[in-house]
Amino acid sequence: MKLSAKILACGALCLLAAAHQATAVAQTAGASKKRIPADPAEAELNNLLATAQAAMDKKDYPAAAQNYQQYLAKKPDNAVAHFELGFADMSMQRLADAKAEYEKAISLDPSMGPAYLNLGLTLVDTDPAAAVPNLQKAIELIPNQPGPKFLLGMALEHTDKLAAAVEQYQAAEVLDGTDFNIRFALGRALLASGRAGEAEPEFRAALTLQHDSAPARLGLARSLLAQKQLDAAAAQFSSYLEVQPNDYRVRVERASVLADLGRDEDTLAELDKAAAIAPEDLRALKLRSGIYFEKKRYDDALPVLQKAATLAPQDPDIPGRLGLVFLEKKDYPNAVRFFIAAFKMNPDANDILGNLITAQYLNKNYPAAIDGLDILSKRETLPPGSWFMRADCYDKLEQPANALDSYKRFLDLNKDQNSDMYFAAAARVRTLTRELQDKKR
Repeated sequence: MKLSAKILACGALCLLAAAHQATAVAQTAGASKKRIPADPAEAELNNLLATAQAAMDKKDYPAAAQNYQQYLAKKPDNAVAHFELGFADMSMQRLADAKAEYEKAISLDPSMGPAYLNLGLTLVDTDPAAAVPNLQKAIELIPNQPGPKFLLGMALEHTDKLAAAVEQYQAAEVLDGTDFNIRFALGRALLASGRAGEAEPEFRAALTLQHDSAPARLGLARSLLAQKQLDAAAAQFSSYLEVQPNDYRVRVERASVLADLGRDEDTLAELDKAAAIAPEDLRALKLRSGIYFEKKRYDDALPVLQKAATLAPQDPDIPGRLGLVFLEKKDYPNAVRFFIAAFKMNPDANDILGNLITAQYLNKNYPAAIDGLDILSKRETLPPGSWFMRADCYDKLEQPANALDSYKRFLDLNKDQNSDMYFAAAARVRTLTRELQDKKR
């Protein structure tokens, strides 16, 4: 649960608890005005309650708890006093003690709705599944208040019952559409449910209520991103970063959006800002290296990918990217080395295998290239270019019969009769055919 949501939830509960408390105290005070207790013991109990109430009014919760404990030591069957002690304990973050007091209050008075409500609050973070039935009972007893429905939504959200959580948040919103917390929580649950289009107006409504809310700005940005509204998402991420400029992860997230928009220089600028906050993580390094690669800044990409390899030594994408960089630099031995490493990590990756075959071919390791093509041909239909490569490998290895078969296969598959490969293959077919015929004579 978001911290801000919890604080506001507590605020709503405090109002409910205070209302219940005020009713109970008023009843006690009214009774004391009607008659003066002759029994000194009863007078002492009334004094303890009055002192406890005064301490609660001053938010002196330790003093209030002490007085309620003294009262309950002599009057253990007072449900209201157990409830008030639970509220004091909850205010001091003594949640286990508060839970026990609310449970005792409920056992003495099963119709005490605020006790179920506050009991649910003590459980929302630690045991949300246990909070659910208590909050459902609170809703039954307090049907027209948004607080119980809001809390039940949080408990259900914590147990990954997002559809049910959305229903409760929506019910709370019907009762109070001006509560920032309710609008924000509904947007959050809708977004987590994959309903980004419905989440967007909730986050916008939350921002209308609390314009400087960083979580609502971030929620809106992510709802826009989920809808592929990249320009709007990038702008909203920027709005969030105005409030939270040192959020490293969101800076990288915005950089990723900018990269998808093709705004390479802006992406690098955002990554630089993130790097000034914290050392770059794997996602940032991959983004940076990808832009360097696209811009043919291969020497800049290498140290970035080497850092990434240190962070994620078992990620086959890293040696795969290193192999591509070395391939572009025409450093074929290193390209082969890194593609082999990537293929060992992920032997089912056909794209890595294809790049390894190319590197082996350009490194003039023709038997290895042919072996790779044999493996790849069992996994997918080879394109025409692969047949030309196979033919050329056989040609270089002076295996004319195999070369001729592969050239012919290329010509059968090739649709571009104006390409250089087509003319080269056609010429080699004519030459190899003559050579093989001459050998037979």
